[in-house]
Amino acid sequence: MKTRHFLSSLTLAVALATLGVAPLAQAQTKEPVKASLRLKWLAQTQFAGFYYAQAKGYYKDEGIDLTINPGGPNLLTENLVATGADTFGLSGGTDSVLAGVDKGLPIVSIGVAHQITPFVFVTRKDGPIKSLKDFEGKKVTTWFTGANYVLFGMLAQAGIDKSKVDIQPQQVSMTPFINGDTDVATATLYNELWTVRDRMGSDNLRLFTAEESGITFPRDTLIVSKDTAKDKPELVKAFLRASIKGWRDAAANPKEAVDIVMKIAPTLNRAQQESMLTEAYKLMTAGKAKTEGLFYIDQPAIKSAEGFLLANKVLTKSIDTQVAFDGSFLAAIPAADRRP
Repeated sequence: MKTRHFLSSLTLAVALATLGVAPLAQAQTKEPVKASLRLKWLAQTQFAGFYYAQAKGYYKDEGIDLTINPGGPNLLTENLVATGADTFGLSGGTDSVLAGVDKGLPIVSIGVAHQITPFVFVTRKDGPIKSLKDFEGKKVTTWFTGANYVLFGMLAQAGIDKSKVDIQPQQVSMTPFINGDTDVATATLYNELWTVRDRMGSDNLRLFTAEESGITFPRDTLIVSKDTAKDKPELVKAFLRASIKGWRDAAANPKEAVDIVMKIAPTLNRAQQESMLTEAYKLMTAGKAKTEGLFYIDQPAIKSAEGFLLANKVLTKSIDTQVAFDGSFLAAIPAADRRP
């Protein structure tokens, strides 16, 4: 009986091998691919979907041993990905990717998180500023890491010479604006705006958005090096599948998602992180992303941003946005698996 059982098992193994089917134990011996994701800032729920996917093992399920590295004020994600220090990166946005490509960095965007401009410009409702025209002669602070281009575009659309506006670099803290030291400040919908509303009250604020001026700057772009895109397309697709699943499940389970992030950064304000997750996911599911799926690359919006940056001499030459923003990896994932 033992001999007969052994021969039967051997026959089955040979048959499976002939059919190209590896026994389960053999299939499971393949080591996961080591990779890293560099974020654009420190741990917070702006990145909750990635942390959720890592905590739940979604990347490992896709054969990826992923390390998530935080960003910071002195780190440029585009450089780290271009040099191979990190496999994937969540970079600043359309402007920083195009500027990097313009400078010769070998990077490719494989997806866009925030489908609409996440920046707003905030002032006091009872103050002298009622329209963009009133920005003239006033002190306006902004971040010179992309938000400044949004501001320049809005002023240009309104026919305002930006040299007539006192534009100053903005600190991380919103305290100068809250204390009345500046007339207009920049705030992200998912972070600083919560702080200002919490301190001053929503009814006491007036907001100016890029979309009201007919401008859109998609932000929070996923990037890889050109070598990774060319040589490891399956790794890129696997990363996107796990990330999309992580974001969908984080949005469906916000308490758990916030818990996961706050285990990494326990000093964060929970109420603010809950709001941040909600607002970040709104940005991710805006526009065509509702039907086309998370991380959708809106080529007309990207091309429009490229035209504005070229006209304002941020770019030295025209860039093929279809090449710089490659939607083929997302397109390989079934539409139903991409939708929020």
